[in-house]
Amino acid sequence: MTERTEITLEVAGQDFDFCMDPALMTKYINSLTPANKVAPAHNLLMTSVNQEQKAALKPLLVNPMTAIQIAGALIEEYSPTVEVTVKKRSATLSA
Repeated sequence: MTERTEITLEVAGQDFDFCMDPALMTKYINSLTPANKVAPAHNLLMTSVNQEQKAALKPLLVNPMTAIQIAGALIEEYSPTVEVTVKKRSATLSA
């Protein structure tokens, strides 16, 4: 079973509905490279937005920084809140 999460973002005064799931996030993360961040953000947004809203979203993604900003907000909202604590290792002397 795939856990899907519906998220609504207001962008430039207009609501956009996105449907996210682990497969979309995995594809997005795996496509990121040091030289490629805009295309994965654009693809994530166009893949996850409500089909009927694609035409309205597309012009907003012409500016690469807007695409990255919207994708960042979507990812932040999708990310679970998990408390992670790094525990320090005790120093051991090796002989």
